[in-house]
Amino acid sequence: MQRQRIEYIDAMRGFTMILVVYSHVIHFCFGDSTMGFNVVFFLFRLPCFFFISGWLFETVSHRPFWAVVRHKAMVQLVPTFIFLILLAPPPEFFHQLGTLKGGYWFTFVLFEFFVIYLLSMRWCGYRWGWLAALAVSVGAFWWASWQHALQLQAAEEHPLLSALLTATGLLSVSLWRYYLFFFIGAWVRRHFHDFVHATDRPPVIAAVTAGFFAIAATAHPSSPVLEYLRFNVGGILGMVMVFTLFRLSDTWLRRCGLSRPLQYVGQRTLDIYMLHYFFLPRFLLPYGEPLRAVDSQLVEFLVAVVLALVVVALSLAVSWIIRRNRFLGHYLFGARLEK
Repeated sequence: MQRQRIEYIDAMRGFTMILVVYSHVIHFCFGDSTMGFNVVFFLFRLPCFFFISGWLFETVSHRPFWAVVRHKAMVQLVPTFIFLILLAPPPEFFHQLGTLKGGYWFTFVLFEFFVIYLLSMRWCGYRWGWLAALAVSVGAFWWASWQHALQLQAAEEHPLLSALLTATGLLSVSLWRYYLFFFIGAWVRRHFHDFVHATDRPPVIAAVTAGFFAIAATAHPSSPVLEYLRFNVGGILGMVMVFTLFRLSDTWLRRCGLSRPLQYVGQRTLDIYMLHYFFLPRFLLPYGEPLRAVDSQLVEFLVAVVLALVVVALSLAVSWIIRRNRFLGHYLFGARLEK
């Protein structure tokens, strides 16, 4: 039975997917990830994605463990490795299996979160699920902080340490720091009415918004503890802010004609994620410096967002063509293989 879609959830996914492509345009095409307010978007972009993923996964988490794992492996892992091979054929493919998976780390890590969530709920229950989520998030953040120093030690011929770094790189352990946002999404789904009751109050959402921008205006690169708090508190406030904005603006988005396009993008996030790397205009890299010389974050934002929308449109067009073939749609994008 097909799951009933929630319009503002799909619209929020579409908005967040556009921001993901936008960040990749900034990074790969202009060579500076701090351009165009990207440092602000960074705080809530991926937390929002993992929040929505946890929200949606909670509705199927009660199903048999291996049935869920098999299905999610087909949707998340198979397309990831197919597109990674297309983007980086062997032997380069084997050099792309580290933490970032050649850029395709998100779907790989999301599959791991499905497994971690199912196991933590089975072993710890919902009462202790928060503790498990914090342990995974804190441990991954600190591992990411120590990883560089450990790599230097491993270079000095420590085979066991080298094997540990290789294993954690294959599993993308340092990116498990996002698991807390995934867990919060599942928790909000279970306690949705209480969450809505709390965030429907204007003073609450005003305080959340003010808190987010106050945190976004700070940085503590020399203090791992403060940076961890900024990462998590800023991410939580940002995703609550964006989620509430889309939930309360559902009618307004429909009236402005933005809801349906955002929903369509939101329903094709996997397709766009897999395809957009092929359409990034990397030839624009030499023009990054002249764009930075304009010294206007707004101009940088407008240029990058137009390019991001073009990349999204091209990805959607190719996705539509590929999905005409049910076999390709199934193995490349995890679409249901209808009988």
